[in-house]
Amino acid sequence: MKKLILVYNPVSGDALFKYKLDDIFAQFLENDCIVIPYRTRKDNENCFIAFLNSVDVEGIVISGGDGTVHEIINLMIRHDINLPIGIIASGTSNDFASFLGINEDIDGYIRAIARGKVMPIDIGQIGEKYFINVASAGVLTSVAHKVDAGLKNAIGKMAYYLKGLGEIPGFRALDLTIRADNEVIREKVFLFVIINSGTVGSMKNLATNAKINDGKLDMIIVKQCSIPELMALAVELLAGNDITKRNNVTYLQAANIKIESTELVESDLDGELGPKLPLEIKTLQGKMNLFYDPK
Repeated sequence: MKKLILVYNPVSGDALFKYKLDDIFAQFLENDCIVIPYRTRKDNENCFIAFLNSVDVEGIVISGGDGTVHEIINLMIRHDINLPIGIIASGTSNDFASFLGINEDIDGYIRAIARGKVMPIDIGQIGEKYFINVASAGVLTSVAHKVDAGLKNAIGKMAYYLKGLGEIPGFRALDLTIRADNEVIREKVFLFVIINSGTVGSMKNLATNAKINDGKLDMIIVKQCSIPELMALAVELLAGNDITKRNNVTYLQAANIKIESTELVESDLDGELGPKLPLEIKTLQGKMNLFYDPK
């Protein structure tokens, strides 16, 4: 039988996943898999690695939101843990899993894990930090860190949008110099996102050409514009429409991206607080294996 660790965050999303554990265990057992649960803690750096070193497993299945996946993949890479990962989304935002449609058929996904079907995926690197889906900075970047946990659990993704509306009066553009492979861009921008998949903040089709295994990251730059223009752009995003050809948007793909600013600007990595600018971002092609059967 295949032996796996199930890492789960008991407070992700609506905090109800812990009540579904028995059903999840049963589904894995039906597919000849033994699951060893690991409940996330504040000190995962030591606890998870010690736990992992004490068992012999063939993969790690992560249940939580984007932040939980972010934390575990960072631990794995920093400690040279070369095991395939699976994702069972249970957080407020599950952008990477949503992009792949992983959670549309949990039974089918568990069968794919049991069969050992894997796909190499790219990972973004900034110094000693890694991201699986998105790095961003600019207006709205801090929203995820300001949303009250109770509100987020109560109304889900809408909490981010409501908080974002309250940030609009304080919007200001940033002077950025962006070097993307051989291209140099100097621009006043409201925000930028660098993404691996095409879904960010539950907004689909954000990057129309995004692939998670092409050795490149997709970058979308929203240039300085009027507030009505910005609001119109937000409406297009929420509707899942392609914004990459809009006049106030620059869209590019690159393996290596450097972003500099004369201002003190914080970044966000997979919904978690990231390093301050400047950022040097590398694409690590095929860095991790994801349990996935594209069929």
